[in-house]
Amino acid sequence: MKVIIFGATGMIGQGVLRECLLDHEIDRVTVVGRSTTGKTDKKLREIIHQDFLSVSTIESDLFGYDACFFCLGVSSVGMNEEEYRKITYDITMSVARTLVDLNPSMTFLYISGASTDSSEKGRIMWARVKGKTENDLLALPFKSAYMLRPGAILPVHGARSKTKLYRVVYTGLTPIFPIFKKLFPSLVITTETLGKSMITIAKQGYSKRVVENRDLAKIQLIK
Repeated sequence: MKVIIFGATGMIGQGVLRECLLDHEIDRVTVVGRSTTGKTDKKLREIIHQDFLSVSTIESDLFGYDACFFCLGVSSVGMNEEEYRKITYDITMSVARTLVDLNPSMTFLYISGASTDSSEKGRIMWARVKGKTENDLLALPFKSAYMLRPGAILPVHGARSKTKLYRVVYTGLTPIFPIFKKLFPSLVITTETLGKSMITIAKQGYSKRVVENRDLAKIQLIK
């Protein structure tokens, strides 16, 4: 199985990359990002690319993949809708449209978020933009596409957020995360479980195209 990861240097992407490198059924992992992951592995290839609104210059490197794990994203804090839409919607759709042309038999998995607004009409800006992104991705002619909506994510195995504020918050909450996970298992997921669940979906598919956190927390166990 050959997979491509966008956003492998982010917290979620780090978790997904780790699980891909450990999975014996995945024989090639290509990551595309603006900076290197710092990882070395015989089945890992890295492509450094700066402008994700245009991936035409690396099209030859994007052909021949079975699955894409799209983990690029940004917090909406301090951003207006135009800025947030450019990163969340425009970049995602630019990459996805290129990939579906090159790999129509690909399974595309998109990291969205809990409480995303599929109606695209709600009052919360980020939820509307995410909802529009989900809807338009699902309309593309991929073999299959899944919109993943994780809840509170606990970084494990060295995964860490690139955002300083988030790192501080995660550090402060780390001691209580395991307790919170036991009390509310449908709301919390680790980067390890999320990565394994994404791989399972890519291999076997899933009955729902929009996958909530409560499902992601158990999918890794499906055989």
